Amino acid sequence: MEEHRGEAVSDGVENIIIIGSGPAGLSAAIYAAREGFKPLLIEGSAAGGQLELTTDVENFPGFPSGIKGPELIAAMRMQAERFGTRFIQEDVTSVDFSSKPFSIAAGEKEYAAEAVIVATGANAKTLGIESEKKFIGRGVSTCATCDGPFYKNKDVIVVGGGDTAMEDSTFLTNFAKSVTIVHRREALKASKIMQERAMNNSKIKFIWNTTVEDIFGGEKVTGVKLKNLVNGEVSEMKTDGVFMAIGYTPNTEIFRGKLKIDEKGYLITRDEVRTDIEGIFVAGDVADSFYRQAVIASASGVKCALLAREHLSMLFYEREKAGRQAPHI
Repeated sequence: MEEHRGEAVSDGVENIIIIGSGPAGLSAAIYAAREGFKPLLIEGSAAGGQLELTTDVENFPGFPSGIKGPELIAAMRMQAERFGTRFIQEDVTSVDFSSKPFSIAAGEKEYAAEAVIVATGANAKTLGIESEKKFIGRGVSTCATCDGPFYKNKDVIVVGGGDTAMEDSTFLTNFAKSVTIVHRREALKASKIMQERAMNNSKIKFIWNTTVEDIFGGEKVTGVKLKNLVNGEVSEMKTDGVFMAIGYTPNTEIFRGKLKIDEKGYLITRDEVRTDIEGIFVAGDVADSFYRQAVIASASGVKCALLAREHLSMLFYEREKAGRQAPHI
């Protein structure tokens, strides 16, 4: 297939368009491209997803010594490109899945496709303070499961008051010396069982009615500035790490009214990665509010590519049977 790499498919209609360039989208691209479908991947302006903000990744299979998040994304991108994936660094502004071929607008152009894989991911909610960005990957984390093992015998803070914060805090006690939950209210939002689990853990402490106003340190985080919302008092607290556990925002806005979305904003799937529209598939964190792991997102991207292959093979067969020319792949 070497001579065909980089070519558009006939009649201006792509075989597969992949929206999103994190591990889900890139894994889908590797599989689809290797089978000769020449997928078009629309990266978006924030290419690479959450892994671009991750320093050390130690739990992605195949890297016994770990790998930097951006390096992992770069390697996956090169692999997808090697097999013929084409990339566009634009944001998708609108989609039309009401008729076939499907229509996708990105930048100033419109693209058509026989199959679409949505892998736009989800962004962790943050406090919005400047120091948070400065220390991301250097003491500030949005993934306890990913980064917890780096904090053995350390003191850490978890920001939040819902189930995620309680679950993350309990998980972190497997590694950290102490975990302090900082919550802006005087009562938790978490379910009763999750509250009890955290409150009964001797390693977990609570600071109520308080927000993190600033994060400071040198090469890594050494402390935070806290503000009591009742009396306005500002204080400093030493800590080795700050874990944000205030939720995620799935990138689904452009799909509202086009695909089914649940009450949390995540895309609804059936049979793991299918949608109610034949030929539209969903991979990764845009539909996963539970696992949020790169390897699981990657696996779902593979599933999408295999199902897209099945969809296209049937489509081409039906066209040939009807005497119409199938796209050349």
